Amino acid sequence: MLVVSFPDPALRDAVGEVPGVESVLWDPAGEATPDPRIEVVVAPYLGAADALAAVRQLDGCRLVQLQSAGFDGVLEVVPEDVAVANAAGVYDAATAELAVGMVIASLRGIPDAVRSGDERRWAPLGQRPSLADRHVLIVGYGSVGSAIARRLAPFEVSLTAVASRARDGDDLVGPVRSVDDLAELLPGHDVVIVITPLTAATRHLVDDAFLSAMPDGALLVNVSRGPVADTDALVRHAGRLRLALDVTDPEPLPDGHPLWGAPEVLITPHAGGNTTALLPRMSALLRGQLSRVAAGEEPRHLVRAIVKT
Repeated sequence: MLVVSFPDPALRDAVGEVPGVESVLWDPAGEATPDPRIEVVVAPYLGAADALAAVRQLDGCRLVQLQSAGFDGVLEVVPEDVAVANAAGVYDAATAELAVGMVIASLRGIPDAVRSGDERRWAPLGQRPSLADRHVLIVGYGSVGSAIARRLAPFEVSLTAVASRARDGDDLVGPVRSVDDLAELLPGHDVVIVITPLTAATRHLVDDAFLSAMPDGALLVNVSRGPVADTDALVRHAGRLRLALDVTDPEPLPDGHPLWGAPEVLITPHAGGNTTALLPRMSALLRGQLSRVAAGEEPRHLVRAIVKT
């Protein structure tokens, strides 16, 4: 029998019974002593990197299953002989929805209209950029990036994608270009959507040089991780560029920060994946993963392979 720990009863109950699996409750962020039989730890939804050092208490643990697509800070605290899997695919639709919504809201001036409505006054927006006919660059073309492309294509845009290396693409974006081509690509794009994982290579990828290469009035959308962008650089370019940020650095963004109230800046509080789709999609992923492990198969979505047998 595979013993699996869940960080909260709601998630355990949503997953339900899985053949060959015994479910126990243990939140690594808490102070409770874990059941020593635990072989798979389902990480907390928030603060996983801060909590998962507690996995070192479990000699028999062989897999940590994250509830996030990102895994920044996790591999550094989970023992090296424990595999780590992320929740790839769970957040694709929700994050893509928010990215497209932020693009439309920013281009069409919806935040300004809402502020005028709060003041109970009619304030014409003037002519705003359309989404139709925009040249859109997606920086990071994994499952979320391709989900964004699929949702943008019906809006009659031109799509280009960039990844860590050049590769064959698809009918939506054509060949995927290398991140080394950004300096060439950025001046020709009106909308840039960033959806890369946070790694040493992507930290401050969006820096002063990146933003300076974007044309006046272009829109940057960050739905990846806050530190992918240099916050000081964002402040310097706010106004010349439009910014739509679901993530910031630091996070939460402090009261009174210069980005609050800067012209043409839209900020949402890291809301990309937190929708009604989350629990059913997370539950389905966990049922599949636990079924595979209980059957002696390798789990999917490994960001660090299994070493312990």
